[in-house]
Amino acid sequence: MKELVYARLFLPAAERHATRRAITDGGYTATFGEHAVRVFRLVDALGTGLGLQRGDRMAVVALNSHRYLELYHAAFLGAAMITPVNYRLADPEIAHVLQHCGAKVVFVDAMFGDRVRALLADRADAPRVIDLDADYEQLLASGADVVPAEPEESDPPMIMYTGGTTGMPKGVVTSQRAQVLNQLHLATVQGLGTSERAIYLHHMPLFHATGLSTVLSAHAFGTEGTVIPGFDPGLFVRAVEAAGVTETILVPTMISMVLAHPEYRPERLASLQRIGYGGMAMPHALLAKLQESAPDIQLLQGYGMTESCGCLTFLNAEDHLRGEAQRHSVGRSLPGVEVGILDLDGTPVKSGEVGEVCARGGNLMEGYWDDPASTAKVFRDGWYRTGDLGRLDSEGYLYLVDRTDDMIVTGGENVYSIEVENALATYPGVVQVAVVGRPDDTWGTRVHGIVVLTEQALASTTEADLAAHAKERIAGYKVPRSWELRTEPLPVSGAGKPLKRELR
Repeated sequence: MKELVYARLFLPAAERHATRRAITDGGYTATFGEHAVRVFRLVDALGTGLGLQRGDRMAVVALNSHRYLELYHAAFLGAAMITPVNYRLADPEIAHVLQHCGAKVVFVDAMFGDRVRALLADRADAPRVIDLDADYEQLLASGADVVPAEPEESDPPMIMYTGGTTGMPKGVVTSQRAQVLNQLHLATVQGLGTSERAIYLHHMPLFHATGLSTVLSAHAFGTEGTVIPGFDPGLFVRAVEAAGVTETILVPTMISMVLAHPEYRPERLASLQRIGYGGMAMPHALLAKLQESAPDIQLLQGYGMTESCGCLTFLNAEDHLRGEAQRHSVGRSLPGVEVGILDLDGTPVKSGEVGEVCARGGNLMEGYWDDPASTAKVFRDGWYRTGDLGRLDSEGYLYLVDRTDDMIVTGGENVYSIEVENALATYPGVVQVAVVGRPDDTWGTRVHGIVVLTEQALASTTEADLAAHAKERIAGYKVPRSWELRTEPLPVSGAGKPLKRELR
């Protein structure tokens, strides 16, 4: 019997909370009932006006807005598969995502419209571009206020692209069942966006799994939401104070920026009751500083990835107070999720020993879009291989210790070293290049580039030259923030691979 489809959460909540305010977005407000009607009209208009059918792809390249939320909810009610595009990617990466997913329609806002149109200008099969500021309301008005037919549990509502070791993002395909299970898992541990008494601030970019998760939970469980275009520490402080925000998500870098901002004073965040964090390890000093500055705010941590619909383990508020060890873990597995530590052969290791973090559960992805080889690589022997190294203690708390594939997490963004190395290797005069992560007070970890050049190239090359070269090929946040330029060869293994452990 069908149950695990988002409509089973969205529709009852819209009816139950019909007259309560659901969204504030600048001067725009809507109740749960009004929001639902707009979503119904949008679902109909996407089909009758744009010809989209269930299974077709529609991409979004835009800042946060109530219209972005409506597109998400329309997709999850079965209109089409949504592909939220990371606008921080470089132009070639965005172009790859739009073509690889086969988008028939791309929704853009004023910030990114010209950029996207330029990327599509030479494509004979270019998707139709809909401007969220100029065209959207007319499109929505053409739709009928009709509750759409319910999707199947196996239907995929979205493709979310994530970084890959091949140099181009991979499209993670998840099902209705996986996404709804993730929402129910989080609700059992009182995750964010699951309380009718809360006001949630949507500032995390909606192309992120963390941004998506609360877009779904808020409207499933009756949580009021305030939307701002994106994160800025001053804007964040003002939004929390003005709207009486009670909970939100921040990656550690954002927390550091808020605490250091001249507009920050603890009383301005007095309404905040809970902060969820994740995306990167929380520096111990920063955690202590936050708890000292705002001791009454409960802290929650989720660990996961796009492939797991966002969450595998959870560290609740009580865990943060248990002891020094537990609060620096990433928590215990969510109900319904099994986390194991396996060696390279797939054999479980003993408690306390380090191995690869692996998971089993209904909230895992179907696979990578049009990439069976990458899918097979991460699903082995019934387990999803996360690529993270970690250990479990006797109570089931998970501690992350490293990345198996040299991924660097900087400011909550995943950066794969090989992708950066490939970009730098094309610079004239580069002989060898290795990219590693180094500790950073602001970013948690910063991307550090070690570049071996010929003597002639070294004499005429600056760090700025290399950075500019890289920015033409990869997103700005992936470009190294610190450098070592040298002529001395890198230490290598017997297979000729740079020994990054020695370099670190």
